[in-house]
Amino acid sequence: MGLEEEIEDLREEIAETPYNKSTEAHIGRLKAKLAEKKEKLENQSSAGGGHGYAVEKHGDATVALVGFPSVGKSTLINALTNADSEVGSYEFTTLDVNPGMLKYRGANIQILDVPGLIEGAAGGRGGGKEVLSVVRTADLVVFMLSVFEIEQYDRLREELYATNIRLDTEPPNINIRKTHKDGLGVTMSDDVSLEEETIKQVLREYGYVNAKVTIPHDLTIDELVDAVMDNREYLPSMVSVNKADLIDKSYLPTVKAELRERDLDPDDVLFISAEKGLGLDGLKERLWEELGVIRIYMDKPGRGVDYEEPLILFEGDTVGDACTKIGGEFDERFKFARVSGKSAKHDDQQVGKGHELADEDVLRIIARK
Repeated sequence: MGLEEEIEDLREEIAETPYNKSTEAHIGRLKAKLAEKKEKLENQSSAGGGHGYAVEKHGDATVALVGFPSVGKSTLINALTNADSEVGSYEFTTLDVNPGMLKYRGANIQILDVPGLIEGAAGGRGGGKEVLSVVRTADLVVFMLSVFEIEQYDRLREELYATNIRLDTEPPNINIRKTHKDGLGVTMSDDVSLEEETIKQVLREYGYVNAKVTIPHDLTIDELVDAVMDNREYLPSMVSVNKADLIDKSYLPTVKAELRERDLDPDDVLFISAEKGLGLDGLKERLWEELGVIRIYMDKPGRGVDYEEPLILFEGDTVGDACTKIGGEFDERFKFARVSGKSAKHDDQQVGKGHELADEDVLRIIARK
């Protein structure tokens, strides 16, 4: 029996097994086996050769436009950036990943127009695996849906999930420490609903014999498997609905109802028309917010504050991160820094590398000679 048949058999057994406390450990073991075999199949497929879509990351952040063929991604990227992606009304116009650069508020945001995804992309249909491997490298996933095909969202998320991309969630906070004896020891908080034996079954499937496991919060079997596999990408996402100019007012309530069915708030979804250029300013602003980009104005000795070309960082970044991005010998020669702006208690506050910066702070780094 080949791997694909084994995977299908495991899926069927999981689907046919009723979930309850008595079957939980068995289902956990099956899901662990399924994840392991899927990874093995993916590795075999990758080793089979073929051209990929290796796109070098440039700029300050990278956005992946994800959508089915002919949804309007090429038109949008051409409207937003300096790219020149072929546009057509037929499917599969874009056959290679086409990067473009959006310049916004001093930041260079790379936007990748990837080939249209189809059902089965995670399994290799339509070059889907290569496409999805590019998505995994992005800082933000933007789903692009047709206003007349909102149901595409379900299939797109499924394809991303199948290739180990987890959207809008944090990695499970689990600590696994291998030991030399005493078997598997599990320490978990009171709100963890999984049975201890279920956790041990999953760990055994991945070869853990002696280990101390700490689980501080509740999680599902799938999240447990994700944590043990430790090869998932956790990315934020947002949704844009294209061809909004074609919506008849009487059809709008139907569109909003379909969005709500998928736990998407119509007020949070961006309605745009890539062809007509409608809603693009709002889209740029939303990209900025979702990426969590911040601008740091460098106070350069003898030249004053550079407001034209800010240093681009992300929310939560520190003075140390700024030094790393600037490069050179700043890390080694760093003495202290002075900060003015939202993150500072007062102008020219003296801070160390651990100081967290905020958007539009002015930063001056004092280095040892």
